[in-house]
Amino acid sequence: MRPLARAEGGDAAPNYARRSAGARRGSLALVFLTLMAASGCTHTSRMTTGSIAPRGEAAPRRDVSTMTADELRAAIRVYGASYERNPKNKDVGLAYAAALQAAGRNDQSLAVMQQVAIAFPNDRDVLGAYGKALAAAGDLNKALETVQRAQTPDRPDWRLLSAEGAILDQLGQPEKARVLYEKALVLQPNEPAILSNLGMSSLLQNDLKSAESYLSRAARQPGADPRVRQNLALAVGLQGRFSEAEKIASDVLSPEEAQANVAYLKQMLSQRNTWSELKSERRG
Repeated sequence: MRPLARAEGGDAAPNYARRSAGARRGSLALVFLTLMAASGCTHTSRMTTGSIAPRGEAAPRRDVSTMTADELRAAIRVYGASYERNPKNKDVGLAYAAALQAAGRNDQSLAVMQQVAIAFPNDRDVLGAYGKALAAAGDLNKALETVQRAQTPDRPDWRLLSAEGAILDQLGQPEKARVLYEKALVLQPNEPAILSNLGMSSLLQNDLKSAESYLSRAARQPGADPRVRQNLALAVGLQGRFSEAEKIASDVLSPEEAQANVAYLKQMLSQRNTWSELKSERRG
């Protein structure tokens, strides 16, 4: 799952205005589902990679959402080589899987995480990342089980709570999801990733006002992922405020991309039963 659009690809989905006609059916549903990844489903915090230290250890990590397509490809090459040399290095495995997932190579990311999970079967970070990789690859039930197994009631992790909530949203259980988001906010007040998940949960239920409220609040938080503003632009655009949505999107996209996205959104909304098709495909 990936956010609305980013021109260079990376951990964002391709600009949805550029989809071919044959791919348009259900593309709005894809946009809704992928947006949740930015804030929590496949990763409740930002997916990160880092440069490789001389001995192959992972250096301090970098948010993959800030990488250009070229930087992301380079990170995959470097981490892939390091992973081949030492597939049991946890930090390298996690960073390699994150980079692959950011590039949309979800099956390969999952394969890497499966090997890391075998090497570190009780590691909380590994189990959480494995669950997110499973969700990105579409195995939601196993993802839910894995994320729940990573959680510890005596030391609850807000990231895992938010990830579990986003998976439940995809499984069509929004009430249970929101309970978990609220618990996560108690642990991490005003965390933009959680607020964004709440916004997307509301949006998927066609509660556009609540979605806009949560996403606006998320976008105002220090350190909010730029993709949160893309989520917000979508929520605003779905209410017919297209000029405002284009302005919001222009803060994180080029003017041309923002305009194209809004034009495509108008086209999707002009089709009959768009919302019912969205909800049907989300649960299908």
